[in-house]
Parts: sequence; structure tokens; C-alpha cells
Amino acid sequence: MAGDQDNPAQQVSVDPLYLFACGLLWHRRTDADAGWELVRGLKSEDREVRAIARALLAKAQNLRLPAATERAPDVARGEVSGLDRNLSLIEVVRMNTPYGLEIVDSCLHCNLRIESCFCNLSKEMLRSFSAASHQATYPGGALLFVEGQTPRGAYVLCSGKVKLSTTSREGKVLILKIARPGEALGLSAAISGTSYELTAETAGPCQVTFIERDAFIKLLERNGELGLRAAQALSWEFQSAYRDIHELVLGRSSAGKLARLLLSWTSGREDARSEIRVRATLTHEEMAQMIGASRETVTRVLSDLKKKDWIRLDGSVLVIRNRMALEALAA
Repeated sequence: MAGDQDNPAQQVSVDPLYLFACGLLWHRRTDADAGWELVRGLKSEDREVRAIARALLAKAQNLRLPAATERAPDVARGEVSGLDRNLSLIEVVRMNTPYGLEIVDSCLHCNLRIESCFCNLSKEMLRSFSAASHQATYPGGALLFVEGQTPRGAYVLCSGKVKLSTTSREGKVLILKIARPGEALGLSAAISGTSYELTAETAGPCQVTFIERDAFIKLLERNGELGLRAAQALSWEFQSAYRDIHELVLGRSSAGKLARLLLSWTSGREDARSEIRVRATLTHEEMAQMIGASRETVTRVLSDLKKKDWIRLDGSVLVIRNRMALEALAA
């Protein structure tokens, strides 16, 4: 193993089944030798082997080992043993798994793929799209693009959430949408060549696939399947914008708009007779920006809803106790 560490550029060949066995030893017994074999797999010439190694290493954040109190020894010189060896390996793992997210090396071998326009491309088209794009990981609060900026390309959100907002001349911010995995961002601007209509800011650690505009346009010109998927994505984006405008402009009151926002977090939970628990990821200020109200109004309405016992807050968890009452308020 020391020889491999001395020459990071050395290309190695690793059996995928052997990697899985090493993964079991690493996660169940914290076997440092097995962990270093996974790191060795990251240098394989085989992209699939590299993806497997990264996926197995990505689970390292679930390990619980004592904290190191001294400088980690030099792994390349073989100055590691026991706990120090494990701690040194965990540092390497963390460098390969930023923000605790599973690293995506290729759309073809992505474990995050879901039912969406660009994730459901045919294998050949997915291969072409993957070759023309690249993946990146961002921390929370990162700007992917800004309203009015000349489009560099389009983005597909692989994991995490992204806030899409617009700002008035007076500086008032309105959050139009919280994008979720599988959604395309900046697509209309990339196709038309006009400025981005919105600002896209990550709402936490995110993984994003980016494709430059010129490469994307060439793929669209050559492939009808990608053109159809892009048209479907734009259509859904168009319909979503209409619904948002209708709710924002025609909503009867701020309380009704806020009730509608809270109910939107319960998608897929239709039982109105029991309490519904959802994690509230937005601040009062962000809620206000989503319904076109002030932060003070949101705080007051939430307080009123809690006094009526329609909702309660358990830390960061929102508990909806009376869904039918909220639905009546939102109607």
C-alpha cells in the first residue's frame, strides 16, 4: 500500500467485487487497510470502478470514531497504525466527499437519478449529455447565476435545494420557487440566449450538473429526444409560473397565502385526520419572500395559527394539527 501512496498518479486496476468486500470491512469494522483499498480504487482507469469506490467512501460520515488530539502521521511514510491510521483515512475520505454528499462522477452511473426530464434520457443520449457536461458541488448560499446575467449554460439539480428569486429596484426579494432534485435551472435563458430571468442560490449543500450553452445548443440541434425533454421541462416551468402568479396575485390574504405554502410542504400526505410533521427549512424572512409579505406579517400569522392550535412547532419540525382548517383558509 505504501507504494501506491507514494505515486498518486499511478493507474491501478481494481476488481469491483473486491471493492464491495473492502467496503463491508471498512464500514462494519473500520478496517483501515480496507479503507485504503477503497481510496486506491479512486485511481482506477475504469470510471465505473472509481464511481463504486467513491460511493462506498461517501458513507464515511456515518462512522463515529474518537477525535484526534495530535497531528495525523504521514501516511506516505507508513507512520500510521491503529486509530491514527483510521483517522488519517477519514481525512482522505472527507476530501473526496465534500459536505457529506455522494460524489457524482457521471450521469450514466449516478445513484441520484430520479423521474425527471433530463434524468430519463435514453442511454445513448445520457452518454452524450454526460460527456458534454460536468458535475460540481456547492455549499449553501452559493450563487449559480444572477438575474440579468448573460447565460453561460443550463444547470440540472442533482441533489439539494435551490432558491429561485427576483429582486425589485427597491431591493425587495421575492422567492418564486424552491427547486428540487431533477429540475433544470436557467434552461429558457440558455436556449434563447437572453439574460437569466431569476437568481439561483443554493439553500444548502447541492450537487449540480452544468452544461455550457454552446454544447447544449449543439446537442439540441442534433438530437430530437433532448429537444423534446427540454420542451417538456420548459412547459412544466411555464405552468408552474402561471400557478404561482395566480396564487400570489389572487390570494385573498397573507394568511391564506401562508396556509397554502405550509400545505405545499405536505405533498403526498393526504390523511387529514392525523397530525402531519414536516421539517421547516425556511426562515420567517424566506416565507415572507415566497408569499410577497413582510417578515412581521409571517410571524404574526404563524402566532395566530399556533393560538388556534392548527399548527405547532417542535424545534425545526412543523406539526400541522388541523389540515382541514388550513385548507379552508387557503381556499
